Amino acid sequence: MMTSELSPGNRAEAGTAPSERSERTWRTRSIRERQASSADRRLAMRNRLIESRLTPNSISVTGLILNLAAAVLVTQRLFFLAGLTFIAGSVMDMLDGRYSRMSGKGTPFGAFLDSTLDRIEEGIVLTAVAAYFSARGDDFAVAAVVLVVLGSLMVSYTRARAEALGVECKVGFATRPVRVVVLSAGLVFAKGAGIGDFELLAPAIYVMAALTALTVWQRVWHVRRALTGQ
Repeated sequence: MMTSELSPGNRAEAGTAPSERSERTWRTRSIRERQASSADRRLAMRNRLIESRLTPNSISVTGLILNLAAAVLVTQRLFFLAGLTFIAGSVMDMLDGRYSRMSGKGTPFGAFLDSTLDRIEEGIVLTAVAAYFSARGDDFAVAAVVLVVLGSLMVSYTRARAEALGVECKVGFATRPVRVVVLSAGLVFAKGAGIGDFELLAPAIYVMAALTALTVWQRVWHVRRALTGQ
């Protein structure tokens, strides 16, 4: 009579297979249930967003108002509050695009308005910072702010022009989130902001000036290589 022999590994697998299969089945079912539950929540959220009256443009305008408030606070030397308000306004700027995609309420004009307001908001806050340095007689810092404004505009322009030529151009250090972080840190830790004895506003401006200039160069070089193959 023929008997089948199992290797030690096979015998161990055979002895534990039912419990292991049960555990794997339970884990798989649990994962699928969580995924289904998460998908249901996202769908429900999307439906609520679609039904709500909130629009991406209203979020963009809210960001503009907050950045205007931040600029006013800078002129009043309330740097800590200005930094927090600038952060809140910048968060609105970053949320409007995501909300547009989630809700399905995005429009070509909305995308145009969002990009336009982003440039205006950054320029308004930086103008207030330049006025502060000018009042202190710090001409070098004022010139650095002008370079930051020019650099920020060119960072956006080079990307837009590159994409018009069919080249994706997101390279570089000084993206909008990075500029927001650096300027926010400069405002929150500006002299007289109330957090320690720091003066990071001018250094933050110098860092932004250097990073924006470098990013413009990076994007020009990237587009050149993409279009010429060199």
